[in-house]
Amino acid sequence: MKFIIVDEMHPSIVSMLEGIGIVPDYRPSVTRVDLLKIIMNYDGLMVRSKVRIDKELLDIATNLKIIARAGAGLDQIDIEEVEHRKIKVVNAPEGNRDAVGEHAVGMLLSLMNKMQTGDKEVRNGIWKREKNRGYEVGGLTIGIIGYGNMGKAFAKRIKGFGCRVIAYDKYLSGYGDEFAEEVSMEEIFKDADVLSLHIPLTEVSRRMVDKKFIENFKKDFWLVNTARGEVVLQADLIDALNSGKIRGAALDVLENEKFETLTSIQKLNLENLVERENVLFTPHVAGWTYESLVKINEVLVEKLRESIAKI
Repeated sequence: MKFIIVDEMHPSIVSMLEGIGIVPDYRPSVTRVDLLKIIMNYDGLMVRSKVRIDKELLDIATNLKIIARAGAGLDQIDIEEVEHRKIKVVNAPEGNRDAVGEHAVGMLLSLMNKMQTGDKEVRNGIWKREKNRGYEVGGLTIGIIGYGNMGKAFAKRIKGFGCRVIAYDKYLSGYGDEFAEEVSMEEIFKDADVLSLHIPLTEVSRRMVDKKFIENFKKDFWLVNTARGEVVLQADLIDALNSGKIRGAALDVLENEKFETLTSIQKLNLENLVERENVLFTPHVAGWTYESLVKINEVLVEKLRESIAKI
């Protein structure tokens, strides 16, 4: 089988694929326009998030049998079209779950202890201890929405701080374990001091965290989003930060991460968030560690080995 790889990957992917009999064509600089001219020559497509896999592309990819997503989210893939064409899809959430779990914990600790503002002030010759007094995570109730690979990895780590960890997952049952209690969404609303999102972007989850959702929380709470930016309605997040309902937000993702395409409203909202000391940003790197790049390759190649054997 011949695979085209259209995104930057750890270089080990080439030898790993060759080891299971796949012929890799590593072309991370290829554009969508160029890909549409050559995709019919390949049996497999390996992507991160650069290319939208839609009907237009699939109509041309007449020999495509497998799509390998180097990561977790499948929101850039038209799953209905793919399933209709009986194309196999594999992804690798197991490869970067540890990275996401660690990053979410790190962001929460930094946010609650004002590390980003303290660091900035000290670098500028400002020494204000009282202003930078922080809060402890121990003793809080941590609410998790989405208890798959990412949610469980976060729970496993945050549990060690002496927190009560509760989790809600719309699509699972019987998932409670030593790290988190399985609860209803109503219990998340009632008890959570911190909300951490670990859900895929779907039509159900898009803009899920809006004004009505936020107002359901009985306590003022901290928000951590390492999932997808579009899950949170940015204007309503700003309103909740203004009112204090959301005490602070740690955001690894934004609703539009391509700054050159921001609308005027998106620019204003981003500028508003940037000015706040109780908002912490990272550039969608929660699952993007040196180690996770290798782990993702290992997971994908093993899944491809199993899938190819069934074709």
